[in-house]
Amino acid sequence: MSDLATGERMPQAAPAASAPPPTPRRESAWRRRDRRWGYLFIGPQLLGMTVFVVLPFAASLVLALASWDGLSELSWVGFENFTAQFQDELLWRSIVNTLIIAVVTVPIGLGLAVVIAVALERLKTRTLYLVLFFAPVVTSTVAVAMIWQQMFRADGVLSTTIANVFGIDPPDWLGDPKLALLAVCIVTIWSSLGLNVVIFLAGLQNISPSVIEAARIDGAGAWRLFRSIRLPLLSPIVFFSSVVAFISSLQTFDTVYVLVSNAGPDNATRTIVYHIYDLGFGKFQIGPSSAASVILLLLTLVITAIQFGAQKKFVHYEDDAA
Repeated sequence: MSDLATGERMPQAAPAASAPPPTPRRESAWRRRDRRWGYLFIGPQLLGMTVFVVLPFAASLVLALASWDGLSELSWVGFENFTAQFQDELLWRSIVNTLIIAVVTVPIGLGLAVVIAVALERLKTRTLYLVLFFAPVVTSTVAVAMIWQQMFRADGVLSTTIANVFGIDPPDWLGDPKLALLAVCIVTIWSSLGLNVVIFLAGLQNISPSVIEAARIDGAGAWRLFRSIRLPLLSPIVFFSSVVAFISSLQTFDTVYVLVSNAGPDNATRTIVYHIYDLGFGKFQIGPSSAASVILLLLTLVITAIQFGAQKKFVHYEDDAA
């Protein structure tokens, strides 16, 4: 390029030097060793989850689309197992019974746990009470069901006490279709009460004392303090416990299996998990049993999704309040 006035050629600008590519950082030896130890420690857990959770889950999805009795050759039937299950009255009976157990035990159990936790919070020494309430949680479900089975007998403590107090014949808890499911609900509430009490007590103790003191200075009484301060701040724990309790109620099996034989009179205590067990291990109908287990999974997902959707209306987090 030249200058128009002098005719001299102007020097061209040198091209900008490109920046050198960034040098990748080399990982230190101790970090590589730390990662290897991490993989080593989580390896058994991953292996156990793969063998006992992932593979059985995948197998149940496959078997739900097949016809197999565990011995003969497996044959594919598509969605016939699901169609047959949706037309099976026992499946709907088991779903209704399971939902009744969940609807009855979860609100009553959580309500009693909150009341007991509030009462225990006022005690200076509560260790003995916590041990007594938590004992059923660490006790075998089979042992708990067998103990309550003796209490529910016509000549048991509970039946004779009711008969003497009200002057009536001893109720046939496990033989009456109307009382058998109620008996299952009573055992379920009693056995899970201690865990919820401990969780709610920890949540109450986590509430800032300054908030409680400020409400008392403003003239809030015991009921107003509980309704407007303690319960809203406890709502995240109530939500967590309700989700866990609903899922646990939908999986009720061992209590029914031990407490009442053959799903109770007229299948009064037949739950969906017992229905799955009866099809798979009682009648060796592996395909329909797997299909029923998938239906239980979908039911659990739907109920849990509804709970998560409803939490925005009654769950109050401290970040939201801030």
